[in-house]
Amino acid sequence: MTNTIQRHISLKTYNTFGIEVFCKNFLQITDESLLTSLFLDGKFSEKFFVLGGGSNVLFTRDYDGLIIQMGNKGISHFIEGNFIYVTAKAGEVWNDCVWYCVKHNFGGIENMALIPGTVGASPIQNIGAYGTELMDVFYSCQAFDTTLGKFTTFHNEDCKFTYRDSIFKSTYKGRFIITSVTYKLRLHHTINSAYGAINMELQKRGISSPTIQDIAEVVSHIRVEKLPDPSTIGNAGSFFKNPIIPINIFKELQQAYPNIIFYAVDDSHIKLAAGWLIEKCGWKGKVDGNVAIWKNQALVITNLGHASGSEIYATSSKIMNDVYKKFGIMLEREVNIL
Repeated sequence: MTNTIQRHISLKTYNTFGIEVFCKNFLQITDESLLTSLFLDGKFSEKFFVLGGGSNVLFTRDYDGLIIQMGNKGISHFIEGNFIYVTAKAGEVWNDCVWYCVKHNFGGIENMALIPGTVGASPIQNIGAYGTELMDVFYSCQAFDTTLGKFTTFHNEDCKFTYRDSIFKSTYKGRFIITSVTYKLRLHHTINSAYGAINMELQKRGISSPTIQDIAEVVSHIRVEKLPDPSTIGNAGSFFKNPIIPINIFKELQQAYPNIIFYAVDDSHIKLAAGWLIEKCGWKGKVDGNVAIWKNQALVITNLGHASGSEIYATSSKIMNDVYKKFGIMLEREVNIL
């Protein structure tokens, strides 16, 4: 029953890799006020992990602690001046939040359509896709401090956002439970179709002046074409971060590999496409026991049906080693390993 601690629960349906592991205790929260009760009962002094949609986690063993699954729901908005403030509860599916905005003609997050996961996880990871990052639209979030037992508000500058990172993954890792997020969108939004894949698909559809809905539909189409559906093929989307390297190292690599895919970050750093590096090491489409690299996107590791978390982790290590041997670059896993 919701809001009641359950014992020895399978997490297979709570992680998109479909890994069969069990947790000692499990609690789904639909009312965030229950977090205060958990604190007073001393539950946060014991081992716990907060689970959203399970789309960014790899379980390598049973979890000997409390899994808290955020299931609180609700999306609302208000307009002030030239801005729209959209607040969504942590348990909302991220893509549902995107389409809430699209249907209301609120622009700013349509390029992040179909990213898996929940709203509560969005600032932790600083999710992003096709030229937009969460930090571009994040206004604030409410979070419960499991150390002090109180709710607090974080604004954009408090979160120390960087590429696929935030203060919630570093200094405050495991301390705060995000209960809702507020996004600040512009009333007069500029369409972002800078990515080549988006432009190509728009041209195919004969769209020269795209709307917010056009962009969301095109991005969704591209993701479906490129990425496997976790409901049929276990995966966690992009398994690795795109590495950011100093420009002098990039220039050396570019001399050796003129076709290397890259994106400018600033005057002194370049972001490389991890998928390209992995593909050049021969991993795209490769099968490794019960694990396979997706045939359309080398960034995605898939479970062929019976893989354990340890097997998937071992395959990721082999990929990292091969990329390091060939390019001298150590990839970093984007997925949380438990």
